[in-house]
Amino acid sequence: MKSGESIPTRSAALRIIEFDFETKVEREIDFPTARASMAAGAYVWIDIDLNAAEDPSALLTGLDLFSHEIVEDALTREPATQHARYADHLHVVVSGCRLVGRNFDLERVDAVLGERFLVTIHDGPVVFLGALDKSYAQDFRQFAESPSFLVYELWDHLIDNYLSVQKRFEERVEELQAELIGNVDDMVFARISELGADLLHFRKVVLPARAVLTDLSTRKSRFISDATQPYLANMVGTLERVLQDLLVDRDILSNSLNLYMSLVSHRTNEVMKKLTVVSVIFLPLTFLCGVYGMNFKELPELEWRYGYAGFWLLVLLIVASIGFISRRARLL
Repeated sequence: MKSGESIPTRSAALRIIEFDFETKVEREIDFPTARASMAAGAYVWIDIDLNAAEDPSALLTGLDLFSHEIVEDALTREPATQHARYADHLHVVVSGCRLVGRNFDLERVDAVLGERFLVTIHDGPVVFLGALDKSYAQDFRQFAESPSFLVYELWDHLIDNYLSVQKRFEERVEELQAELIGNVDDMVFARISELGADLLHFRKVVLPARAVLTDLSTRKSRFISDATQPYLANMVGTLERVLQDLLVDRDILSNSLNLYMSLVSHRTNEVMKKLTVVSVIFLPLTFLCGVYGMNFKELPELEWRYGYAGFWLLVLLIVASIGFISRRARLL
């Protein structure tokens, strides 16, 4: 297959933007024009939606801009942030998040950076790429000085995506914390376990993103300008804060659960103390009933005129004494 042979002039799966950094003009073009633009020294952004492509493999191969290994990786691998360096381009895989109810799904985006192009590959709509598409034009006209501004925009919206997910996790932690204070059902423990697993899973997404961004911000590369790298380094600090906030959320969740279990244990102890006092009261009374319930012929108290009244007097005296002692000992 020749280069560009399988690439349609216009396609729902393919969107190409050409950038002119001198005149601050960006325009949407087709693939043949993009080839000529790159040959003339212009920079293009090629966005590919594999979900809308009739033959994703043929579409990626037909671009002839990067190695076949990247094509296979984009088509077969699971979402996992990573990066790889090649002679003529840089391959970065990032994982965005889409909130679905109480959970989140990962959205993989492959970004291939060359001297004259940025290719983003994804399967269906992606939240943070949608935000990038809405804001890049204004930032391009006002701030962009080199093609690396797209790399900055990509990571900026990805981190905003992480921050929004982390904020939602904070809200869920607060909801569960408030729920543990009131009437608690058994399902709350399942929700706590689910949230703890989600926090751990999200942390596993952010950790490699920090590592990749650190490498991009510190290691010299002809695909990322020196002026852009300090801004990427600042984003590393933001990811650090996200990771710290995730740890804080897990600690709050764990401490809230421990506090609730302590309250349950305290309430159980209070009930057990009361039951113990009741048992102590009835223990001597049970002894007396056992003595006077024996079938011996000679029981002197049976002949007493006031034996029955004396029995109850003794009972009341025992109950009052134990009650007084329990009050002093703060058992009641």
